[in-house]
Amino acid sequence: QLQASGGGLVQAGDSLRLSCAVSGLTFRYEMAWFRQAPGKEREFVASIMWEGGSTNYATSVQGRFYISRDRAKNTLDPQIYTVKTEDTGVYYCAARDNVVFPRAAQYYTNWGKGTQVTVSS
Repeated sequence: QLQASGGGLVQAGDSLRLSCAVSGLTFRYEMAWFRQAPGKEREFVASIMWEGGSTNYATSVQGRFYISRDRAKNTLDPQIYTVKTEDTGVYYCAARDNVVFPRAAQYYTNWGKGTQVTVSS
């Protein structure tokens, strides 16, 4: 239902575009990206409201990570500019049907398999 793609090996300072194909969901209220570095918890990166398009970003990616969605194609398409080594991790797209709770992993109900992003210095 959520399929992330676009990861790979990039050098620090490069740009990287990810994508998440959305299918079969009965709701698409808020879509988000999380990432998980080795040995760390899964952390919120960015989210977008599927209908209105309003966005939220983690402080760590503010100004470098831009999330968008294409409702006609049912895709979620973030772009990361000026990647840093600390951006390394597995990136996941996720969905939930409300924004009552904080933007933490446990409050998202649908997850795709992640895509690995590795940033070399």
